[in-house]
Amino acid sequence: MRSGVYTQRGVFVCLEGGEGSGKSTQARLLADRLTAEGYAVRLTHEPGDTAVGKELRRIVLSPETGRLAHRTEALLYAADKAEHVETLVLPALERGEVVVTDRYVDSTLAYQGAGRDLDPAELEAVARWATGDLRPHLTVVLDLEPAHGLGRFEERDRIEGESLDFHQRVRQAFLDLAAADPDHYLVLDARAPVEEIAGLIAGRVAPLLEQAAR
Repeated sequence: MRSGVYTQRGVFVCLEGGEGSGKSTQARLLADRLTAEGYAVRLTHEPGDTAVGKELRRIVLSPETGRLAHRTEALLYAADKAEHVETLVLPALERGEVVVTDRYVDSTLAYQGAGRDLDPAELEAVARWATGDLRPHLTVVLDLEPAHGLGRFEERDRIEGESLDFHQRVRQAFLDLAAADPDHYLVLDARAPVEEIAGLIAGRVAPLLEQAAR
């Protein structure tokens, strides 16, 4: 099992995967389900769910930005994560809430690490430092062939517009991360029916809820 900080209050669940895999939909469905069951839930996303993050999101995703040095891009994402954890995630966990986030550190490791071919050890050190080494109790990886996921977009942002090879490296990186720490990951076929996926996620989250506030 990887080292890191697993908060003793609240529950931290992360949705990861490539473009078009349905992360946002599943994050919302999980949040809605848990709210209906009486849990206090914080639904959030990266990048861009803070005032600072919105500006960083605009820079890293807008096609108008053009090319960024790979380290610059990685540091912008790290800055978003630092602000996100400090101002949204940690306060919610300290209140005992269930935090459901669409993307977290694994996206940096997959997109800027495998995708941009930055040194994985250096990149992970930056990302873990930015987040205070806070780890999700569970990371759900929605696995989908990049060609299928990208076909769902008529217009693409800076990252979606990268090559198919780039997105294939990203996909493999998510799978490798999950394989290295199976106790904290759930890998699901994103082509399965939406409600079926939602049920599997809810089932895996259920045992974690003992430390969540209601």
